[in-house]
Amino acid sequence: MTGTNQLEIKVTLRNPLDHTDLLDYYIVPDDHQLAQDWLTALKTTLQNKKLVEKNFCFLGFPNTARTLEYLCDELNSAVETINRFDFTEHGLDNYVIEEWFHPNTVRFPDTYTVESTVMSDQMTTRRQHIGLEPKHTILNQLHNHFERLQGTVTSLSSYYKVADYETKYAIRQLNNICHEMENIILSQRKALVNPEWTRPTQITTFLTSDRYPLTDEHRRGFVTNGYDRRFANVYMHWTQIGKTYFEVWRDEGAPKLDNTICEVITSLEYYSGEFDIEWGRDVTIADNYPWHNKQQEEFTQWLLDNGLNPDDPELSLGYLPIGHIDLLRSFGTEDMFKIWDQLSTHLDIYSIEVDGIKNTFDYCWTDADYKQQQIDMMRPGYDFSSRG
Repeated sequence: MTGTNQLEIKVTLRNPLDHTDLLDYYIVPDDHQLAQDWLTALKTTLQNKKLVEKNFCFLGFPNTARTLEYLCDELNSAVETINRFDFTEHGLDNYVIEEWFHPNTVRFPDTYTVESTVMSDQMTTRRQHIGLEPKHTILNQLHNHFERLQGTVTSLSSYYKVADYETKYAIRQLNNICHEMENIILSQRKALVNPEWTRPTQITTFLTSDRYPLTDEHRRGFVTNGYDRRFANVYMHWTQIGKTYFEVWRDEGAPKLDNTICEVITSLEYYSGEFDIEWGRDVTIADNYPWHNKQQEEFTQWLLDNGLNPDDPELSLGYLPIGHIDLLRSFGTEDMFKIWDQLSTHLDIYSIEVDGIKNTFDYCWTDADYKQQQIDMMRPGYDFSSRG
């Protein structure tokens, strides 16, 4: 790396079941404008003592203390909180979530065959091998509840505005747990049938994080990087609510774009000091994996069929790289499986430090009063969202 961007970020993880057990790793920022701006934003975030969002952080690690059973219990608790809040007292229609969540309601149990080879596209074959696959209908419905109840960054829902602190927290949990559940379902199945393709990731966000306008220069990264993801690389976090074009194409069955569908699609408008880390193996066009290239070709054709330019950076197609992990210094190895073993027992961010600025996050989901801690931390944001 050359240029002015020589600073590195030290991240300290700890074992959520043993708070004395710590693990450090080091991020080396890239040498381009977005990485420099991200580093400045991260320093400001740490200086302002912003708190890490730990409810939606380490995803896709199959061996985690946050089991699917635990997540379903937490989700049912959030749903009950929402259902007990009387929105009609505030002039709104009643809102009740009828779904109840259990491991067998969000994924197919292993009483079905778990396919261990590449499946055919034929539905008859796929239907015979659905063991441990996610049940997308209920997960999509769950996310729809979140979208209706919270709204978007620029247009919060009336339901969210009038909700009390505990209900606001519960609404946010619908989104956090939905994505965490989907990731653990996919990762546990992948760990069984094709372990080298497990896709763990780290989503590092901060409560009430400051955001800054994304520039045209920043957006060039979408064109140069596209959907390439590399092991131990760091990417700009998506700071908005809403689906990307790729998610709509993948989740909605490549629909014809109309006004209704376009309303849920958001292009990235901001950057922040937040970041994501890819802990799965490389997936790039250069690797020439037939399945990946086929997916990209079909997605590109869908864009063209809908009158969109795949090379338009304004569409935010892909990921924005901003750095990488110094693996040997951090873990003493570059072996992906050995690194996973170290990470899996330390899935709690304890502190982040850069350029002499350090913030410690001494709270954990295993704390008895964790929920109340979180509500107290987010109270200023909740108060702000209740205005107007």
